[in-house]
Amino acid sequence: MEREPVPSHGAGYTRSRKERLIYSIAKWAHFWNNDSEEMAEKENVVIEPATEADLDELSEMLGELFAQESDFRPDKDKQLRGLRLIFEQPSRGRVFVLRRNGAIVGMINLLFTISTAEGGFVILLEDLVVHTQYQGQGYGNKLLEHAIDFAKKKNFLRITLLTDRPENVAQAFFRKHGFIDSSMIPMRLWISTQSEGSESNE
Repeated sequence: MEREPVPSHGAGYTRSRKERLIYSIAKWAHFWNNDSEEMAEKENVVIEPATEADLDELSEMLGELFAQESDFRPDKDKQLRGLRLIFEQPSRGRVFVLRRNGAIVGMINLLFTISTAEGGFVILLEDLVVHTQYQGQGYGNKLLEHAIDFAKKKNFLRITLLTDRPENVAQAFFRKHGFIDSSMIPMRLWISTQSEGSESNE
């Protein structure tokens, strides 16, 4: 078997081709592991309450979400108005954003109400959105886990949400986090404001 001579300080030890190959692979593996660790260290991920400065971007994200849902239509003015109503009164809910290196990657919107069935405060998970280019990287998991931890710390008794009926992927996602199907069917009555009603009559 061919052997590679080692410098004189190696006490005459020689390394076989197989050993040289293993050594090379180990060096490259060490290089790539270090590289991925450095990349992970550089990725600064923070989940925190949204601010007024985030409103425009959040409304754009909601527009992306509503464009995919059959029951809703994107309307930036309505999305901005709804977000401002939450920001005005913290007792109404919370909007959390996930920032990756300072940039908003996703958001989760929690609304607070009271359940007479549960005898206490509960949460309606209104929106959970992750930018398309960042989906599949675990950011949705982080946002949902943050919301669940928040609910536990604040002594909320339940989190309820709605998903589109055909969205099996979304339903599987929430089941993975402990959500269960409800036997109840949501029903809606759209209430027009007086101004909207007068516009439609003109």
